[in-house]
Amino acid sequence: MIRALIIDDEPKNIRILKSLLEQFCPQVEIYGEAESADAAIKLIEEESPDLVFLDIEMPYGNAFDMLDKLIPVDFEIIFITAFDEYTLKAFKYSALDYLLKPVNIDELKEAVDKAEKRLEHKNTNQQLHNLLYNLKKGNAQMQKIALPYKDTLVFIPVSNIIRCEASSGYCHIFTNDGQRFLGTKTIKEYEEILPADLFYRIHNSHLINLNCVRKYLKGRGGFIEMDDGAVIEVATRRKDEFLARFGYK
Repeated sequence: MIRALIIDDEPKNIRILKSLLEQFCPQVEIYGEAESADAAIKLIEEESPDLVFLDIEMPYGNAFDMLDKLIPVDFEIIFITAFDEYTLKAFKYSALDYLLKPVNIDELKEAVDKAEKRLEHKNTNQQLHNLLYNLKKGNAQMQKIALPYKDTLVFIPVSNIIRCEASSGYCHIFTNDGQRFLGTKTIKEYEEILPADLFYRIHNSHLINLNCVRKYLKGRGGFIEMDDGAVIEVATRRKDEFLARFGYK
């Protein structure tokens, strides 16, 4: 069984989530609830949970203020939030799970299943540090992204990524130290979360770091050479916009 706590300032939300967990996630057993950050800290220290369902917005602060006081943590976290594009982008960078209100049953089941698997590897501290770091930096300055490597996650500076290449629903990510990671997201998802001022989708299968373009070879669409030596075709319809990013029209 997964020992879990629910932290939410709305009793109604707690009741709804408890009911959904009882019906659809029988592996989760709720050991307590709290409606404020102070009560949550005390409850977490008393119960030593495996998993915490954590509402982001709480009275007199938010979940991140609370987590700053608890780090290092030894439990999994599933955040619950209303939609906020910047916050969700920070979660995606950090590979931490979140649920949007109102909670969707299928998404809840998937998040619990993933948390159950992650409990075996104990990556939460690294992921949480990365999330808090990115949130403090601000949207325009997000610096690190979580990438899977063997049985772990590694956190690399976004600026170290040279290019991303689509591969059967996944994405190969090449970095400036010669490493290659197999990302679990599609190239479209990486395009959405990587900073648009730094990365450009040059072709359906290729997302590049504009700072890592070495040269452009003229042609109908043309080709570019990257810092790692890769030569990539430029989609004809993207040629003008790509060259405009470098002040060439």
